[in-house]
Amino acid sequence: MMRSLTYLGCVLVVMGLAFWAYRENYATQASMGQMSQVQREIAGLREELGVLRAEWAFLNRPDRLSQLVDLNFERLQLVPVETGQVLDLGHVDYPKPPPPPDLPTDPLADPATQPELSEEPQP
Repeated sequence: MMRSLTYLGCVLVVMGLAFWAYRENYATQASMGQMSQVQREIAGLREELGVLRAEWAFLNRPDRLSQLVDLNFERLQLVPVETGQVLDLGHVDYPKPPPPPDLPTDPLADPATQPELSEEPQP
């Protein structure tokens, strides 16, 4: 009788483990599918980024930009940058922060109630 209960318990444990492994297998396959979808999306975005970089390089050609400046000079009045227009950061006068307020050594003590210290020793 005890032997048959042991066999029945072992069979139930094996069936439970098989069911768990079955569920884990499908969960793993679903995760792998999501991962491959994300990788395809990343590859597409990288390709799109490459196209955008090429487009940016095409639009920022110096000859094209100089033509645009010439066409819109009356409205924008853009002129080339000269060496005298650029300053070193040491020449910039930044405002200085205000000095911190003087605080008493003991923030709980009132300066009016503190005894004055004298240099003479007291008896």
